[in-house]
Order: sequence, then structure tokens, then C-alpha cells
Amino acid sequence: MKNLTEVLKGPCLTEKATLLQELDGKVVFKVHPKANKIDIKKAVEHMFKVKVEDVHTVNMHGKKKRVGRHIGQTSNWKKAYVTLAEGEINFADEL
Repeated sequence: MKNLTEVLKGPCLTEKATLLQELDGKVVFKVHPKANKIDIKKAVEHMFKVKVEDVHTVNMHGKKKRVGRHIGQTSNWKKAYVTLAEGEINFADEL
């Protein structure tokens, strides 16, 4: 991925993500499926002006949904757990 603005799709706002942010200083993002850890780190540091220590990624599989008698599936997506450096706790104000 060459364009850093296309890497991050948005924050993942769940209870688990909120607890990780408060306790461990980790932030969770929905990212482009073809983005790698290096691209994600560069994009977060560029867009939010913070220091990133570590990035973990998870491929999330889409859920099966049913509408009437038709069965379909939501899209697969990728999630990134970004660990911020020790002094970068004020990240929540920018989201």
C-alpha cells in the first residue's frame, strides 16, 4: 500500500477496544485488508503524530446473515491492535 490515507478505515469502537485503550494504551482500528504492519504503523504515526511501539493484526471473517429465505455473508475485514509508546496516552481526545 503506497497511500497512507487509505490504510486506516476508522476506529473500532467496542467494549474490548475501550478497555484496552484505558488499561494498556492500545488503540484498535479497522484497516485495509491488504495493509501490512509497517504501513499501519506509518499511517498512525503520520495521521495522529504519536509514537507507535507495536502493531498486531487480525483477519476478521464476515458473519453469515439471513434475510427471508436468502442466506448471505458480510464482508471480511482486518483489525489492527496498535500499541502506543509510554507517553502517548492522550490519543483518545483526537478520535
